[in-house]
Amino acid sequence: MLVFKIYLAGFFAGQGFGQTTASDDEFAKRCAAFRPRIDNANFEFAEYLPSGKTADLKYRDATCGGPGASGKVAQDVCRVAMYLKTSVRSGVQFEAWLPKTWNQRFLATGNGGIGGCIGYGDLTYTTQHGFAAVGSNNGHNGSTGNSFYHNPAVVDDFAGNSLHTIAVIGKDVVKQFYSKPHSKSYYFGCSQGGRQGVGAAEKYAKDFDGIVAGSPALDFNNLISWRAHFFPITGPKASPDFIKPEVWTGLIHDEVMRQCDAIDGVRDGIIESPDLCKFDPTPLACKSGATANCLSTKQVDIVRRVLSPLTYDDGTVIYSAMNPGSEMRAIDRLYSGQPFTDSRDWFRYVIYSDPTWDPFKFSLKDAAASRDANPSNVKTFPDNLDTFKSNGGKMITYHGQQDQQITSLNTQRWYEHLMASTRSTPAQLDEYIRFFRISGMGHCAGGPGAWKIGQSSSASPFEPESNVLAAIVDWVEKGNAPESLMGSSAASAVDGPVFQRKHCKYPKRNVYRGAKRPDDAVVRSTNMGDWQCVGVEDGLIGL
Repeated sequence: MLVFKIYLAGFFAGQGFGQTTASDDEFAKRCAAFRPRIDNANFEFAEYLPSGKTADLKYRDATCGGPGASGKVAQDVCRVAMYLKTSVRSGVQFEAWLPKTWNQRFLATGNGGIGGCIGYGDLTYTTQHGFAAVGSNNGHNGSTGNSFYHNPAVVDDFAGNSLHTIAVIGKDVVKQFYSKPHSKSYYFGCSQGGRQGVGAAEKYAKDFDGIVAGSPALDFNNLISWRAHFFPITGPKASPDFIKPEVWTGLIHDEVMRQCDAIDGVRDGIIESPDLCKFDPTPLACKSGATANCLSTKQVDIVRRVLSPLTYDDGTVIYSAMNPGSEMRAIDRLYSGQPFTDSRDWFRYVIYSDPTWDPFKFSLKDAAASRDANPSNVKTFPDNLDTFKSNGGKMITYHGQQDQQITSLNTQRWYEHLMASTRSTPAQLDEYIRFFRISGMGHCAGGPGAWKIGQSSSASPFEPESNVLAAIVDWVEKGNAPESLMGSSAASAVDGPVFQRKHCKYPKRNVYRGAKRPDDAVVRSTNMGDWQCVGVEDGLIGL
């Protein structure tokens, strides 16, 4: 990575601009005049976004979404864009969003998939609450992996160099703009962004005081293989035993819920503890002569394999099993009868540098190749976070229990690995990392559960009890570590009225203690007293 030299711009020297009460017109003029001085960087523009404005994203790659991806800013923001060179063959598209009313906190945002799409929604959300926020394209434009082809420097940026770069540069841009340094630094991301957060704590432990790492794509090389292995199992749509979407969402999902919904003590359409669900598809097999509302022998085997861990022949786990109950959304990608594009591109352009690699022929040899290559040390399955801990860093990680793209059971596996490798008890890990399992939540958001925990602007008030971003700030700055996260559901014709539920800090799990209806009908209780977080000392429930 090239060395950046940062200079104070001088324009704001002595202005005391942090938490300013300047008029809108004065703020707009200052924004337009701002020119951060950074070597090895190409300044592109400084744009004033008044409250209620949606950013013009005409330069956004078409594969990253439409022009409304940023949403309307909730307060005046100065948007600064630059291109940061990281090597002779790579660089980072960088943006800093600097709010008029600044809370003196710095925040970096993450990315998703293997793509290079700036998280404009997160920039809008975090500046709404006063953070000076930065984001990047993670070293390449668009949601595909073509840019990785024969360019390991781009892979370096993707694996972690990009986030570290924008953290270092972003802090200096903030200091130049407000004429004072930030007080605390934070990171906020989900999915690939979750991996980036854990990776930053592992490799660049001083970059952030607090990290929110949602649904993290940990053990990345094996995650790529796990995602790739579904297509050869399900077969393409035209194959004779391909399971159609309506069978997954009807017949199979109904049986999953019949077997596993009540493990937590009530049938409410939500599986609280997928790790306790030992689903058996055998009851779905067609009886002699039957062909409707049942599965063929081959289809029963497909379901069994889809919901089993991916392992080598000797039983070594490559990646944890899919969350049972995620069928409703997994049909869109992993069960769709098509290759998962992220895995296909990673094998084609990074592992093999062969654009003709056939994803339908994926095998355990490919899984071993991805594991052994570990390009740019992208793995992210740390044995310890000792330096992050010793620096006083705090991390909150969360994962939806109906995640249809990254099984939550793998984040649980990493937590257990971290506990074993550091010889720590959960109470000892609690000092610097807390893991929350969010029942009924899909990948980063959505689902039938109380999934709104402050991971986006559509979620919840900025309060530590119900907002994960507010919770990490409260922990870092006041020492108030979260014991639970209050989630809220989304009202819909399918899911019914809004309800709330407290989500437990791992390894505790939610158990229903309220009164059940005589017929054990679907109950989504709004009474917090109906649920209790229990641990080993309380006597865990099982099948």
